[in-house]
Amino acid sequence: MMFDPDSPLVNDVYASPNCEPRRGYDRPTMLLLHYTGVATSKAAIDWLARPESRVSAHYVIDESGRVIQMVRESMRAWHAGLARWGEETDINSASIGIEIHNPGHDGGYPAFPDAQMEAVEALCRDIVMRHNIRPERVLGHSDVAAVRKKDPGEKFDWARLARAGVGHWVEPEPVSHADRGIGMGYGGPVVWELQEMFRRYGYDVEANGDFEEKTAFVVTAFQRHFRPARVDGRLDQSTITTLERLLAALPTSETV
Repeated sequence: MMFDPDSPLVNDVYASPNCEPRRGYDRPTMLLLHYTGVATSKAAIDWLARPESRVSAHYVIDESGRVIQMVRESMRAWHAGLARWGEETDINSASIGIEIHNPGHDGGYPAFPDAQMEAVEALCRDIVMRHNIRPERVLGHSDVAAVRKKDPGEKFDWARLARAGVGHWVEPEPVSHADRGIGMGYGGPVVWELQEMFRRYGYDVEANGDFEEKTAFVVTAFQRHFRPARVDGRLDQSTITTLERLLAALPTSETV
């Protein structure tokens, strides 16, 4: 099952059997970033390579910055699960998945080391250039599966990645500690309009005017990625303004 790596940045190949041909795509159009959520990178790689796990990723980047490829880029890895972005419901077929080792929120959630982030920058830049992946199609697992997932989380430095030429980013509006915003239980035209804005950007949310649990999950996921200074799932002016800036910065006004 060994294969030649797709990127010159790969340090080792550790093939996973958990893959299959892409469905409806001749090349990936998205890049999806995860954290491993387990104690060690060795444990993560071992699990991703086990047939019984039914999960995999194209790449794993350990805490030292070592890059391991586990699935060919031409193949469909099983990393996204039940997920959606815009009209895309088969995220696995559309994307390349990178697992960045970090024990995650349930394991103390340490900062991502500089050497690891350097490797993430380099590999992501290589992938998006080779496949011509648009900046707004570089996402976190929590963006496409907001109800289920938190990764890579608010400590992941998306701004640094954007400075390296990867991903869609605008300067977030500063948080006002006096502005607690609105949350679950609130309803009305303002909520409908904001839900519609999140939907236009790509998030899986229904514009119904009710600030219910799913909307709170989507707001939280958005904050983890684009406004990490305060992650509380509430719609304050900082979150709204940041979302408006992102929509204005899209290459078109339509959801991709």
